Amino acid sequence: MALQFTWYGHGTFGLDIDGTKIVIDPFFSDNPSASTSLDGVAADFIWVSHGHGDHIADTVPLHKQTGALVIANAEIADWLAKQEVATHAQHIGGGYLHPFGHLKFTYAQHGSGLPDGSDGGNPAGFLLTTADEKKVYFACDTGLFGDMSLIGAAGLDLAVLPIGDNYTMGPGDAVSATKLLNPKHVIPAHYNTWGLIEQDAMAWAQRIEAETDAKPHVLQPGDSFAV
Repeated sequence: MALQFTWYGHGTFGLDIDGTKIVIDPFFSDNPSASTSLDGVAADFIWVSHGHGDHIADTVPLHKQTGALVIANAEIADWLAKQEVATHAQHIGGGYLHPFGHLKFTYAQHGSGLPDGSDGGNPAGFLLTTADEKKVYFACDTGLFGDMSLIGAAGLDLAVLPIGDNYTMGPGDAVSATKLLNPKHVIPAHYNTWGLIEQDAMAWAQRIEAETDAKPHVLQPGDSFAV
C-alpha cells in the first residue's frame, strides 16, 4: 500500500493513501508558510485536531470545494454541521475503521476554542493504522506527556511532531517525545511560520540522530515523504 505524507506548512498536512487524499488541519489562505493555495488542494477526507484558527480556518471552504468528509471531535463536528458540512464525530481514545484505515483520536495537551468563541471540545492527535499495518502518529498541537510511550508501544513507522515552542512542544521536548514514541522516522512541524515559533530544525534533527533511534526528516513546505 502506497502512503505519502506532505507537509503543506505550519501544522497542515496531506496524506495520499493509494489515491485517497486526506488533508489534516487545513490552513492555507492566511498561512505565510503555505506551499500552495487552497484552490490547488484535493481532499476526500479532512481531519481537524482542534478548533484554533490556524488549524481549522479553511475547513469549510475546502469541504465546499471538494465535498470531503470532515472527521473531528463531536463539538467541532456539531459546529461544522451548522455550516452544512458533512462530518464524522470521534473522541479521544475512540477509533473507527474508515475507508483509508483505522483512525484513533489520541490525547493532546492544548486548547481548542473555535474562531467565534464556541467550545471546541478537547484537542486531539491522530493515530492512523493502514490496511497493511503501517502506523503514523500526528501529535498535532500538544505539549510533552508521558503517555506518548503508550502511543508508541505498538510500533510507529512515522511520527510528526511540533517543535515550535511557545504554543506547543519545543525542540527539547520533541526529542523527549521521540524517545517515548520510538518511531522509525520523525518529521518536525509547526515551526518557522512566524518569528515567535522560529526554530533551527537541522539542529533538532542532529539531536534526534544522536539521542534516539529514529531517523529525522526535515522537510520544506510542499515536500513529501513516502512511508
